[in-house]
Amino acid sequence: MRAAQKGNDRAYERLMGEVSQWLSRYFRRRLPRAAAEDATQEALLAIHVHKQKYQAGAPMTPWLKTIARFKWIDQLRGHLRSPDSLGETDVAVADHGPAVRAAILLDILLAEVKPSQAQVIKLVKLHGATVDEASRISGQSPSLVKVNIHRGLKRIGGTISD
Repeated sequence: MRAAQKGNDRAYERLMGEVSQWLSRYFRRRLPRAAAEDATQEALLAIHVHKQKYQAGAPMTPWLKTIARFKWIDQLRGHLRSPDSLGETDVAVADHGPAVRAAILLDILLAEVKPSQAQVIKLVKLHGATVDEASRISGQSPSLVKVNIHRGLKRIGGTISD
């Protein structure tokens, strides 16, 4: 990834090839074939678009899994809107309905806060990043990360009680 970030085309091609294989396996276990292929392409595009945001010193697997998870949820959300699109396809995976509903609810709640607040809430509270890691990823100072988490959670709490 570091070489790809610096513009090394050969490293970029190798990276995307390896990531594509990993993503294909990830999505084939969770989605019907056509949806898995769509999710793989969307995830590859997201990686391409956001590759400069990847912190070179951080492990790549959690970053990659986060992107894959969000693309998986996007696919499921799309199918929730039009369940006929799944057809009669059997997918060998446990029922993730509660997790998907929780993810959708979480997205709705996070939409109530500022994007900078939502970003650091996800990083620290959902993905387990430290305040310093969230600061580096988001570009916010550590103290602003703390303030944004506090204000965002307070806003979400107000939304729930309304």
